[in-house]
Amino acid sequence: MDVNQSKVRSIVILGGGTAGWITAAKLARQLSLSNNIDYKVTLIESLNIPIIGVGEGTWPTMRKTLAELGIDEGDFLRECKATFKQGTRFVNWRMDASGTDRHYYHLFGSIFDPADFNLAPYWLAGLAGEKAYADAVSAQAHVCELGLAPKQVTTRQYDGLISYAYHLDAGSFSKFLAKHAIERLGVKHCEGNFHGVRWAENGDIAALQLSDGREIEGDLFVDCSGFRSLLLGKACGIDFESINDILLTDSAIAIQAPYSSDDAPIPCFTKSTAQDAGWIWDISLQNRRGTGHVFSSAHVSDDEAEATLRKYLVDTGVMDVRELKSRTIRMNIGYRKQFWHNNCLAIGLSAAFVEPLEASAIFLVEAAANMLAEMLPRTRGDMPYVRKVFNQSMSFRWKRTIDFIKMHYVLSERTGKFWQDNRLPETIPASLSDDLAYWRSHGVSKYQFSSTFEPFPQESYQHVLYGMQASGYQVETQRLAFKEEAVRRLNQVDKIKAALANELPDHRTLVEKVIRFGMPKI
Repeated sequence: MDVNQSKVRSIVILGGGTAGWITAAKLARQLSLSNNIDYKVTLIESLNIPIIGVGEGTWPTMRKTLAELGIDEGDFLRECKATFKQGTRFVNWRMDASGTDRHYYHLFGSIFDPADFNLAPYWLAGLAGEKAYADAVSAQAHVCELGLAPKQVTTRQYDGLISYAYHLDAGSFSKFLAKHAIERLGVKHCEGNFHGVRWAENGDIAALQLSDGREIEGDLFVDCSGFRSLLLGKACGIDFESINDILLTDSAIAIQAPYSSDDAPIPCFTKSTAQDAGWIWDISLQNRRGTGHVFSSAHVSDDEAEATLRKYLVDTGVMDVRELKSRTIRMNIGYRKQFWHNNCLAIGLSAAFVEPLEASAIFLVEAAANMLAEMLPRTRGDMPYVRKVFNQSMSFRWKRTIDFIKMHYVLSERTGKFWQDNRLPETIPASLSDDLAYWRSHGVSKYQFSSTFEPFPQESYQHVLYGMQASGYQVETQRLAFKEEAVRRLNQVDKIKAALANELPDHRTLVEKVIRFGMPKI
């Protein structure tokens, strides 16, 4: 039979973790595996290899992912120690620490979509008074400051009074997804250690060989083996494109820390605090805080980076940091030159990785898994076209993500060699330089975000650009043709803030009620 007419029926995924199990579950759901004998999804997992386990922040897209997989939101929150996330608070990114809390928010939602009515130029013109940008266009910054949840205990699953995502325990999440995918969705789980590849005559992968002699045959292979990239990188020989000349951070020290008390407030945002040679993340789960110092090894030593993180923990209420264990992570910053080669594609760390500043890793896993499930080729002859579209899409998404993350460093006016090096023109992608040059006099336009594959929308760029209060970004006030409408909408934001402050519960209180009683069904 002509190889191009051969059916793509058996998909083999190498590696578990968040990437592997999201991909497996998405495919299983799309193919209705539980009652479809024509397809098979097999996930091979070595239980001897630990997951990275620090990707604990998500985007609002995760709500749709969980709902589509048929997962109960209350069960997810309970089993994954999850809490609600409404955005990120960036502390001291604007300038060096001076004893005052200088921060801004990158939030998940504005009251008015700037693609429909853009309030940013009117804020720049002073129509919102002295309010910070996020506080002028969204109620969410006010909700975060009050420590409130994004929904009530009576709100239906995956609905919210305002947009939200989650903080979660990465290890628990992988186990939770695995159980659901195997027991409810029909994914076949194979435990074993990868040994090698058996090749087909046409250059495709025919089977994966395990160390105990077993072979797992398949038609399409998905590499979710993490930084090692055992299939796409090592077996297929697809080179890695490093971007360490653009994003300078290459290491992280991670520490899990306790709360100061059992009833301590649970912030409903990720906290990112700038440091001399990087930044510290602080994510609040039900039972602990997940913290880490992302840094450039060219600008600070491991010991100095760890000391900085431990001092941060002391300053934020942790009593005895000497007893807390740390973990050092070396990060391969960059992406594969192809994401799909022949009948092998990579999703997750085996495909690409950028520093976790905007929690984009899990979102990009979701995006890749969604695309694969939606466009899964029916035959081998369909694969070249799907492969081309997939490579174009993922290349665009990753490059735009790199631009967005780099923008945070370029806009910062902090001093110190690490920050100065990040602003060197040769480290800034030309695409970002062009955008910033336009935004200095014109502002951010919706027409710059017309691609379906755009990872960050217009309002995300505006939250960072105007939250940073970088000098020189203004617009021509004579173009502000709808001032009365802008004032009306700004006043409406204030009214919604007041209403939400009265309606929304304390974040910890809501989480504890959900753990006890669950959530209303959809």
